[in-house]
Amino acid sequence: MLDKSKKERKKNDIEPLINAQIKYNQVRLIDVSGSQLGIYSSSEALKMALNAGLDLVLISEKSSPPVCRIIDYGKYKFTQEKKAKEAKRKQHNVTIKEVKMRYKIDVHDYNVRINQALRFLQSGDKVKANVIFRGREIQHSKLAIELLDKMAKDLSHIAEIQQPAAKDGKNMIMILSPKKLS
Repeated sequence: MLDKSKKERKKNDIEPLINAQIKYNQVRLIDVSGSQLGIYSSSEALKMALNAGLDLVLISEKSSPPVCRIIDYGKYKFTQEKKAKEAKRKQHNVTIKEVKMRYKIDVHDYNVRINQALRFLQSGDKVKANVIFRGREIQHSKLAIELLDKMAKDLSHIAEIQQPAAKDGKNMIMILSPKKLS
């Protein structure tokens, strides 16, 4: 029933098959208005499309038989590109920003890190709070957990804990994400 191999079809998956590229024995045909015409051979469906001055476009090859539609391909391609651009414009990429500190941080330095994290969260990014240990400082991991918990509490009005404090080698890491507006 299918003349092309799956691998060949994957390469051209971006563009749908049109007109003579459709090599199925039978196809389910939909006309311009969206009503089903029935099941036809691909050659008959192509003749019907060409008689109407339009193109035969493969919409879904996964159904049995594959679904084809008689439409103006140029107009179809334009609307698909327009939809893709609109979806891309509305998309927001969330990045993870990192705030590094030591567990023996001074009050002023801590406030600077809180303000950095606040700025990152307000812009919609996630924050990775990273407490760095050097040498034997790893023995004081309880102090680092307390520091990260304090940070989470100070930012609780705008952030929620996505990943609680956990050791990662010689670091203690916690990830905060902005709260969802409901």
